[in-house]
Amino acid sequence: MTSTPVITLIASLVIGAPVLVALTSGLIGGGGESWAHIVSTQLMGYTLTTLGVLALTTLFILLFAVPAAWFVSLYDFPGRGFFEWALILPLAAPGYVLAYAWADIMDVAGPVQSLLRDTTGLSARDYWFPSLYSVPGLSFVLACALFPYAYLTARAAFSNLSLCTIEAARSLGASPRRIFLTVALPAARPAIFAGLALALMETAADYGAASYLGVQTLSVGIFRAWHSFSEPAVAARLAFLLILIAFGLQFIERASRGKGGTQQTATRWRTPRRQTLSGRKGLLVTAGCAATLALAFILPVSRLLWLSLETGLGHGVVWRPFMNSIILATAGSALAFLLALAVVIGARQNRVGQLLGRIAAGAGYAAPGIVLALGALFILSWTSFSVAGPAALILLVWIYASRFTAAGAEPLSAAFSRAPANLGYAASSLGANRFQRLMRVDLPVALSGASAAAIILFVEMLKELPATLMLRPFNWDTLAVQAHAYASDERLAAATLPSLLITAAGLIPVILLSVQMTRAGQARAAG
Repeated sequence: MTSTPVITLIASLVIGAPVLVALTSGLIGGGGESWAHIVSTQLMGYTLTTLGVLALTTLFILLFAVPAAWFVSLYDFPGRGFFEWALILPLAAPGYVLAYAWADIMDVAGPVQSLLRDTTGLSARDYWFPSLYSVPGLSFVLACALFPYAYLTARAAFSNLSLCTIEAARSLGASPRRIFLTVALPAARPAIFAGLALALMETAADYGAASYLGVQTLSVGIFRAWHSFSEPAVAARLAFLLILIAFGLQFIERASRGKGGTQQTATRWRTPRRQTLSGRKGLLVTAGCAATLALAFILPVSRLLWLSLETGLGHGVVWRPFMNSIILATAGSALAFLLALAVVIGARQNRVGQLLGRIAAGAGYAAPGIVLALGALFILSWTSFSVAGPAALILLVWIYASRFTAAGAEPLSAAFSRAPANLGYAASSLGANRFQRLMRVDLPVALSGASAAAIILFVEMLKELPATLMLRPFNWDTLAVQAHAYASDERLAAATLPSLLITAAGLIPVILLSVQMTRAGQARAAG
C-alpha cells in the first residue's frame, strides 16, 4: 500500500514549495544595479542591525527567563503558584502589539515621562530619556513577548534536576549560588538554548515591531525592497540571508538537544523538594517575578485597554477585519491541520515519510512569513493570476499553512507519544493492512490531539502580519493589518481594539497550556 508515502510527499511539497522557491530566487535572481546599490549602502546595516537585535534580545530573554524559572521550580515564596503559570501570559501578545503599547508608555506625552516631569518640575528638554525607537528598545519589546519560550524549557529542566546531584553538591559545601552556577545551569543549558533558539527565530522573523519602531532589520529591508522599490528579486536575495540566519538558529536548537546536560547514575531519580523562602528573600523573589510579568504583559496590555476605553475609537469599524481574520485563520487552520496530519501519520508509516515531513515542516517554520510570501509571489508570477480576489486568498491560506504546519504537528505527535507503542503491531498481527491501520488506529489516535492543534494554528494565523500585508486582496484587512495601519498612521488609540482582540484570542492556547502543565506537574509530584 503506497498511498501514505504519496500523500506525505504531496504534503511536504505543499509545505516546502514557497521557501524552496524563495531560496532559489535569492540565489539565481536579484543581481544587477539594484542589488549592487543595496550591497554598497544598506546590506551591512541591515545585517548588523539584525544581529545586534538578536544579541540584545538574547540578553534580555536570559535575564527575564532563567532566574524566574529557577526560583519557581525549586523554591516556595509568596505568589509562586500564581507566577508559575502567569509568566507564560506574554506569549498571548504579538511583539508588534507590545511595541504599540510601550511606545505610548515611553512617549514624551506618555504616563512615564509625564509623571517624571510632574514630580521633578523639569521640562522635556532638561533630561535624557531612553528611546524605544532603537535597537535596545526593539530588543526589549521582543524579549517581553518571547521570553516565555526560554522560561518554559528552563522551568522543565530545573524541575527535573536530580536531588542526588544537588545533595552531592551541598555535601561538598557548595552555596545555593554556586549550585545554580556550576550544577543546575550546566544541566539545564541544552533546554535553555532550545527555548532561546525558538525565541530568536521569531525575533529574526519579526516585521511589525521593527517597522513600527523604525529599526532597519533584514525583514524591514525585504519588505521595503518588494513594496517601495518594486524589486522582488532583490527582496528574495535579502530573504536568502534571513533564511540562513533562521536555519542557523534552528540548527542550534536541534544540536542543543543532544549536547550538554548531566547523566543520572543513581538507581532512583528523585526531584528536589522546594525550599521555602521567607522574609526579605521571599519578598525580593516575589517582587522580581512581579516586575517581569508587569513589564512583559500587565503594563502594556493595561495601557492598551485604558486607551481603548478612554477613546472608544475603532469600535465601529472592527467587525469586518474581525470576520476577515476569522475566515482566513479558519481556512488556514483547516489546511495546515490536514498537512500536519499527513506529515505525522507519514512519519509513523516509514522513515522516508518521517524525513520528508520533518524537513518540509521545519523549513516552513524556520522561514519567516515575509520570505514565504515572496516565494508565493514568484510562484504566482508564473501563472496568469494576480494578487487580487479569490486567488490572493487561496495564496494567503497556503502560506499560512506552510508557515505553521509544524506548530500543528507537535500536538498530534504528542498524541501519538501518549498512545501505547504496540497498537500498530497489534493491528498488523490481526491482519490489518496499512490503509486499515491508518483509518482504525493512527487517525483516531492523532485526532485526540486535534483540539490543541486547531487552537494553536488558529491563533498563530490570527497574529500573522507580514505575509498578510503582502498577499491580502485590496480592502481585505485583518485585525493584524488594521492594527498595524492605525499604529503606522500615529492613530494608536484606534489600533488598541484590534490589538486587544488579537491578544484575547492568544490567551486561549496559553491558558490551555498552563492548565496542562499544572496538571502534569501535580501528577508528577503525586507519582
